[in-house]
This record gives sequence, C-alpha cells and structure tokens, in this order.
Amino acid sequence: MAPALLLTAAVVYNDWLLEFPLPTGLDPRHSYVSELYAADQRFHLLFGAAELLAAALVVAGSLLARDRRAGPVAEGGWWCLVAFGICSVADVIVPMRCAPSAEAGCEAVNPWHTATSALVHAALFGSMFLFTVAAAQARWPVLSRWTPWVPAAALATAVSTVGPLFGHPGWHGVPQRAHLVLVGVWFVLLAAELRGPVGERGGAPRA
Repeated sequence: MAPALLLTAAVVYNDWLLEFPLPTGLDPRHSYVSELYAADQRFHLLFGAAELLAAALVVAGSLLARDRRAGPVAEGGWWCLVAFGICSVADVIVPMRCAPSAEAGCEAVNPWHTATSALVHAALFGSMFLFTVAAAQARWPVLSRWTPWVPAAALATAVSTVGPLFGHPGWHGVPQRAHLVLVGVWFVLLAAELRGPVGERGGAPRA
C-alpha cells in the first residue's frame, strides 16, 4: 500500500500542471505555484484541495512504510516525510493573500506562508539527507543509484526560486516547477525502493 500511496502523491503533488488547461491568469514562468491557491484566486479551492490530498498521501504512505528494522536513519527519513506532509497542510491553511506576479501592490512575502513553506523544505531535505545516508549504509539499489543527484538538483532548483523574496522577481516559476517535478521523482524512487529488496528485508511491507 505504501508504494501506491507515494506514487499517487508524486502525481497529485504536481497538480500545477492543471494550470495549462485552466484559465488561471498566471504566467507559469514568473509565478509561484502557491499563487494558484492564493486566497483571492479563482481556482484556489481546487489547487488547495489537491495540495491537501498530496499531503495526506505522503503522511499515510510514510507511516505505512516506516519499519524500525530498517534502522534509525531510515526511520528518521520517514518521520521527516510525515513532517513534510503536516507542514504542507499548514501551507494551505495560511495561503498567500493574493498573487504578486499578477496583482500590483500584492506583497511578495506573506510571513506565515513563507514560514510554513520553509518548514516544508526543511522536512523535505531532511528526508533526502537521511535516506541518502540510509541508502549508502544498507546499499539500497534504487536510491543508491540516484542519490545524491536528485537531492542536489532539488536543492539547486529550490534555491533558484528565492528571487522575489529579495525584491528580484522573474523566471522563478520555471525552477520552482522543476523542483516540484524532482520532489515527485523522489517519491517515485522511494516507492520503487519499497517494492524491491528493501521492502522484503524489512525496510517496509510491500504493497
């Protein structure tokens, strides 16, 4: 069950792809994905609900996947993903007030939303670090092949999105969406690992 939940989370977490068929009025190149569920946006309920669903899938999948036989490092990685999901819920509860890329006078920094987003990233990269260590220690076949490349690319794209926070907006939407794709890839890698020898050895039960 855990692999299926994480695979589904990988798809739902990239709900931003819906902005292409939907008339959101936002330019994907120059807008944050969180602007899609800003409080005054037309589709804020749709995108907010998708974010909540993705968070629930990650939390459920991580709780089902955790297994103390895998060791404390892997255990910590799963708990980081649980924290990731919880902080993602908080991110939706305190959304941006408006869309700064499309509305003059809209603040680029919402303190509460910025704080919850920072916690989401801290939990995400905590999981990536711990699973990278666990994969190296236990020679997990899938993650050993893809780390540290996926975490490094995810970190680079995340850092590339901070321009508007320092008064330099523009093109931050591209790396952010690339970052979300990489997060989805991370969930897929974890799901693939769980369906292989790691799940059989005690990393988690297989679906």
